[in-house]
Amino acid sequence: MKRVAMATALAAGLAAGAWAEDKVELKLELPKPMFVGTPVPVKVPNLEPPNTKQPPVMLPKDAAVNIAKGKPVTSSDPVPVIGELAMVTDGDKEAADGSYVELGPGVQWVQIDLGEVYEIYAIAFWHYHQQPRIYHDVVVQIADDADFLQNVRTVYNNDHDNSSGKGIGKDLAYVEVNTGRVVDVKGQKARYVRLYSRGSTAGEMNHYIEVEVYGRKPAS
Repeated sequence: MKRVAMATALAAGLAAGAWAEDKVELKLELPKPMFVGTPVPVKVPNLEPPNTKQPPVMLPKDAAVNIAKGKPVTSSDPVPVIGELAMVTDGDKEAADGSYVELGPGVQWVQIDLGEVYEIYAIAFWHYHQQPRIYHDVVVQIADDADFLQNVRTVYNNDHDNSSGKGIGKDLAYVEVNTGRVVDVKGQKARYVRLYSRGSTAGEMNHYIEVEVYGRKPAS
């Protein structure tokens, strides 16, 4: 019995060690910064302190791949004011004109269909970083179905007062810069990713430059 227990413990230790060795820090390819520093244009509740560094996201080596690139995008505003929805996953993260999508006012969302279920480890997104601004009620959810009725999970929410109706969030509002925002999803399985916002301190319209999703197919 002791030998069996020791062998089991050794196998578990080796597996844990191998798992730890397989983890790497997610390194994003960042677009050019468009302004210096992080000036805050307007005071908003629960604002992240300027120049706060986002914590690193650790993930398996084979999950450090953007599985959202080129995937189909739908939206609550199917005909954007500016740009095309496909630009949300086209790989262009720059803030120049012609690189972003503008959606109408109020609560709007964009949704990515990954095509099949993946283990999702990180979601990175850029709203608009040409000028300093803060987007309101940023909420990120993942789900098993396109209508977001089955197994919906909120992985990021900075709506402090539930003004968008997705629940009260504990994440902080932040000033848009070229580093975007990275959400640690910790390998949760889903096919669909949806991101909400409700205008910004610069106006009532909503914007997206790029959304990236990092993950891998589940082990069979």
